[in-house]
Parts: sequence; structure tokens; C-alpha cells
Amino acid sequence: MKFLDEAKIYLKAGDGGDGCVSFRHEKFIEFGGPDGGAGGDGGSIYFIASRNNNTLIDYRYQQHFKAERGGNGQGQNKTGKKGNDLYLKVPVGTQVLSNDKKSVIADFIEDNQIEVIVKGGNGGLGNSYFKSSTNRAPRYRQLGTAGEDMWVWLKLKLIADVGLLGMPNAGKSTFLSSVTNAKAKIDNYPFTTINPQLGIVYNNDTSFVIADIPGLIEGAHLGKGLGEKFLSHIERCSVLLHLLDASEPVDNIINNYKVIREELKLYNKEVYSKKEIILLNKSEIVDNDTLIKTKNKLAEVLNQSGNTNSNIYIISACNKNTCVQVINYLTEIFSKHKEMNEW
Repeated sequence: MKFLDEAKIYLKAGDGGDGCVSFRHEKFIEFGGPDGGAGGDGGSIYFIASRNNNTLIDYRYQQHFKAERGGNGQGQNKTGKKGNDLYLKVPVGTQVLSNDKKSVIADFIEDNQIEVIVKGGNGGLGNSYFKSSTNRAPRYRQLGTAGEDMWVWLKLKLIADVGLLGMPNAGKSTFLSSVTNAKAKIDNYPFTTINPQLGIVYNNDTSFVIADIPGLIEGAHLGKGLGEKFLSHIERCSVLLHLLDASEPVDNIINNYKVIREELKLYNKEVYSKKEIILLNKSEIVDNDTLIKTKNKLAEVLNQSGNTNSNIYIISACNKNTCVQVINYLTEIFSKHKEMNEW
């Protein structure tokens, strides 16, 4: 299944049915009076969040959605049939935005959450509703009102506890496959991951979700590389795991770290200030003295920048045993906060 995290669609709620002009025509009943019924209300369009959906791909092939119109009123005071409502499923984490993307109409963060997006029109009243002591035979009725309609943007922001960050080919997909049940595509070239991947960690009666975000490059907040649209997927994450390729020269590692941090800062300061864990990856191909030197240099950079909210671990993503300490630390974080009903 292809991943699609943004789509533009048109929604049209059903119009209300028209009221009816009618008079009783029954034998032996003279001047039977008006008996025109009201029109039925038009159908509304609802969105339902579903954890069984993980993409907006269905909305690429169909962009127009219309709910049913209300039925017209009839004689004998018969009310028109209400138009059927339309229910559209979206993945948990979907936001419904206005056409200009400046307003959030709905934000679906829970499974089975349901919201009405466009409301159906009201049915018009029939002539029987206008009968009075001074007007025994009204010959007018109301037309149904138009249902709401609008163009909206659907934007999917993955809901994960942990977001994996790093330059292309830093080993994020390998790490995800090693510590979770995810089957991410892995190879030794940049941009192996072109779609966000999710995996679940189960450890000591605690579980949390990790999202592998495609590799970032300088200028990502402006859409370069795989760009800004993927940065949005870490907005809901509570913790950021920042993977660095320890096999590169120390100066390159430090520069790569600073580039990613600057991209986060330029994109969103709230994302920039999230809890960060730094993983020096590919330790299996680097000697221990070099690893310690790199770790100390990173710690120095963190102190100079005033970033005391980061921890540094040395791992080999292809060896799950070297990741146990990181997983235990994350488990401790999430078990504590879930007990306190935070995040």
C-alpha cells in the first residue's frame, strides 16, 4: 500500500428537501384545508478516525464526496425522507484543514473519534405549517436550505511516542527493525526510507510506538530532499532519537548533528525543544577509542549549546543487544509518564 499523507477533497452536504403545497381532497370533507408536509433534512458528512487506516491514499483517486439530498414533502402531511449521512474513514492522526490551510477544522487523535465536517441543509416547511385563523388556505411553502460545502485539506501526522531522526543512511530503518516488529526496507544507500514507518516496542509491560522518519538534509524545512512534509510527522512525538553515523570523521558527525538540530529549530521550536536521545550508531565498525572521543566531543558541543536535555548512547543498530540500554531508558520514561497520565 502506498503512503500518502496529504490530500485535497471537496465535500458537499445534502440540500434540504422542499416543503409541499397540498390540500386534502377526501370525499365528504369540504374545505379539507392544507396538508403539505415538510421536506427532509439533507445528509451531513462525518469523518471517523480508524487505527486500521494508515494512509490517505483512497482520497487520491476520489476527490469529490456528496451526501444525499433530503426528500421533498408530500400531501397528507408526509415529511420527506432525511438524506443519508456520509461517513468517511481517515487514519488516526489526521487533521482536516481549511482550503487555505490556516484553520484546523478537526483533529483526529483517538480511534473511533467522529466529527461532523459539513452539515446537511434543513428541510423546508409545507403549506400546512402556515395555516392560521386568518389564512385558512396558504398556498406557499419553504424551499429546503443548501447543505454546507467546502474544499478541505487532509493532513496526516503520525501519532508515535518516539521519532527517529538523522541524515540519510544513518541506520534508522535498521534500528527500527531491530527493536520493534516493523519490517522496514533496509539498504546501504541514501533515502532507502521514502515513507514513514511505524514499529511497536514491548518491554516490561510497557509499549510505545517508534516512527522512522525519512532522512533529513540541510534545507529540509524548506522542502528540500524529502522535506518539510515529513518533519510534520514528528510533531506529535514525545521523544526524539537522533541517530548519527559513528563511522564518519568526528567533524562530519558534529556537523551532521548541528544541521539536523538547526532544521528542527527552523521548522518548529516546540519540536526543537523535545526530549532528545543521541545514538552513535555503527559501533561494530569503529574502534572503541574513536567512539569515546566522538562521544566526549558531542557532550562538549551539547554543554556549549546549553542543551542539557540529551543523553548519548553508543549502539550498533544491527545488534539488538547493544540497544537494550536505550530501550530500557525509553521504557522508564513512558511507564512513568503514563502512570501520571501525561503525554
